[in-house]
Amino acid sequence: MSVCGFKSKITNQQSSIKNLMSFKYYILFLLFTTTLFAQKRVETSIDTTKNKIGAQFNLTLRIVVDTTETVTFPSGNNFGRMEVIRNYVVDTVKKDNRYELIKKYGLAQFDSGKYTVPSLKVFINQKPYFSDSLSVEVANVSVDTLQQKMYEIKPIFGAPSASSGIWKWLLIVALLVGVGFLVYYLIKKYQKKKIDKETFKTPIEKATSLLNTLEKKELWQKGEVKAYYSELTDITRNYIEEAIEIPAMESTTSELIVGLRNASQKKKMAVSQETLENLERVLKQADLVKFAKSKPLDFEISEDKKKIEKAILTLDNAIPVEVEEEDDILNEAQRQKLIKEKLKKKRNARIGIAIASVVGLIVGVFTFFVLTKGFDFVKDNLIGHPTKDLMEGEWVLSEYGNPSVRVETPKVLKRMDAKKTLPKEAFAVIKDMQLFSYGSLLDNFYLSVSTLQYKEQIEIDLNKGLEGSVRILEAQGAQNMILKQEDFSTKEGITGKKGYGSFSMIDPIKKESTKIYYEILIFGQEGGLQQIVILHEEGDEYANQISERVLNSVELKKVAQ
Repeated sequence: MSVCGFKSKITNQQSSIKNLMSFKYYILFLLFTTTLFAQKRVETSIDTTKNKIGAQFNLTLRIVVDTTETVTFPSGNNFGRMEVIRNYVVDTVKKDNRYELIKKYGLAQFDSGKYTVPSLKVFINQKPYFSDSLSVEVANVSVDTLQQKMYEIKPIFGAPSASSGIWKWLLIVALLVGVGFLVYYLIKKYQKKKIDKETFKTPIEKATSLLNTLEKKELWQKGEVKAYYSELTDITRNYIEEAIEIPAMESTTSELIVGLRNASQKKKMAVSQETLENLERVLKQADLVKFAKSKPLDFEISEDKKKIEKAILTLDNAIPVEVEEEDDILNEAQRQKLIKEKLKKKRNARIGIAIASVVGLIVGVFTFFVLTKGFDFVKDNLIGHPTKDLMEGEWVLSEYGNPSVRVETPKVLKRMDAKKTLPKEAFAVIKDMQLFSYGSLLDNFYLSVSTLQYKEQIEIDLNKGLEGSVRILEAQGAQNMILKQEDFSTKEGITGKKGYGSFSMIDPIKKESTKIYYEILIFGQEGGLQQIVILHEEGDEYANQISERVLNSVELKKVAQ
């Protein structure tokens, strides 16, 4: 899931399929949480629903089983937000041929407020059964404010305006551009002062000098055979390209030899077959070293160097001698071409260094804002935030389902084909069901609206409906569920139930646990059930604003009595 893991990367199609498949379990549970709800095997009780901070609540679970049945009671340090401070031994009472198992827990909470002891899972013969959830209240300890130390009221600090930081961004942009030009200018000035002293008059002079330089590096003696052969062949190919004017650098070994034969015939060069064969042999050897990881012996490397030197001298001597004037013109043209190539390389180097400097400065500025403003500021304003973009987008006010739910959402909710996932048993009591959603459980924000119509008028237990929704989330991987309940009323006076809290979920891609906040509205009008579900990463302020706006806009179509 990503800002952190909610953020994962799962396709919308996979998410839609997952949501639809989970709906099957949702419908089945809702059917059994109405008047059709069967009696539970786990009896739940608590000694008191109100207590002081830190005081113990005694939770009791009772189960009647056969002598052959095995029972596993829940364990852990926390039940929801209630801490388990004492875990009692199971009491067993024999009743005829059956046993009554009594399991007690001592619970406490060290912060005042209203809390919910969640539904606990008890395994009977490895089959799960659930206890009832219970609401408890922890009273605050009275504090004598007269004994508290008083402090001066702090002055009011004005909030910075949205445009107050624009000049800073303009300054940063100007600074980046200025740094780029400055670096380019300084390098250019330095390169002009450092003119290449090795401006060779002829290709043979250049090749000879480079071969001597290569020998002084002692590359193959240091074990760098591949680097040695790469420079050796580059020198040879550059000479052939400059002196004989064939594309030696871009040609394969075979193509180069064919080009030399053709050029020798065209230019009437007296080049022996032995010279071409020796040159070809060395170039192929170099290909094996560079691409096949071949490693010639020391004497072979030395012989290859001698063959290259001899081949270059032979080729140079074979080039027809032209009149002095034309030779001077040709050499000068080659010289100018070489200078232009060097200048081009230097210009490219200047551009590369300037760009690298600007990038380094950007990284520095980014780091500065992270350290001074925090990563959230940089992420939301520079990189972007999915829920922030969602909140600031164009909202849509529409009606969904039957009985219709009128709600404002940041995106149009997509209709899901929920009927395909309904079990056959459901059609006995369900007249119609519609589902609309945006996102998935693994997205940055998930929103769904569902409506359900029964064939007959039945009494709906909204508390059980909320419990069913929570269990659906648990079936989809939710852990450590915290459930709080309260009454909810729309602006037009239609009342329902609101469930909210948090849970943790493992991101299947990052394999990290993410804390999710959820809100569920459920309404049970005569003949129909309406539900709104919202999920997002806990602590996401933009998602909280979206959720608040959505819930404040909810209105329901009243069903005629």
